[in-house]
Amino acid sequence: MILAGGRGTRLAPFTTVLPKPLLPIGNRAILEVVVKQLAAAGFRDLTFAVGYLAHLIEAVFKDGSEYGVDISYLHEATPRGTAGPLADMRHLDEPFLMMNGDILTTLDYRELYDAHCRAGNALTVATHRRSIRSDYGILRLDGDLKTTRRVVDWEEKPEHSQVVSMGVYIIDPIVTSYVPADEPIDLPDIVLKLLADGQPVGSYGYDGLWLDIGRQDDYELAISEYEKMAADPLADGLK
Repeated sequence: MILAGGRGTRLAPFTTVLPKPLLPIGNRAILEVVVKQLAAAGFRDLTFAVGYLAHLIEAVFKDGSEYGVDISYLHEATPRGTAGPLADMRHLDEPFLMMNGDILTTLDYRELYDAHCRAGNALTVATHRRSIRSDYGILRLDGDLKTTRRVVDWEEKPEHSQVVSMGVYIIDPIVTSYVPADEPIDLPDIVLKLLADGQPVGSYGYDGLWLDIGRQDDYELAISEYEKMAADPLADGLK
């Protein structure tokens, strides 16, 4: 399942005329890159969860035969959150991949899938370590909470390393039973439900190329990185 229904407001005004997954990098739309990667990794039965400007996505990809895959479309009349579409996947009886449709990465999707199956997780999150820089000087204070306090340390615009979700998941069918059919819900909410119920949730760390083109700076970097990625052995068929 590929989530391709968002409005992409952070990339306006580009996304006023194109849905975010159709924004170009190099000579291809980002979603075309994703589909070709998935096909090369053996994922051939794809479902697009679409909403905003869905007709443009359907016009480009049609039934998927041009890309060697079979594409079906799950239309969302109203936004259902990043996990809401899972309610329509309850017919599946084996683990499946779900991901955002605006990611540029050299992640090996097949290895991620196999690692999930070996671990026996209910859900596995592909993760990436990313540095996050504060825009402000951070002060550590001591003493009582009064008009003035002692400053004991000052760190100017610190940078901290954090493990973040890549927006790529392998999901066991049991997870779909945690998703309400009639209300929006996001993936973090489902993860918290699973943890509260004692279900195993795993992390698959990846330190290679990963860019979320929903961010303006990542999109600009993706454009410059695409040619390098197309030459990568993991990116079969992208040239």
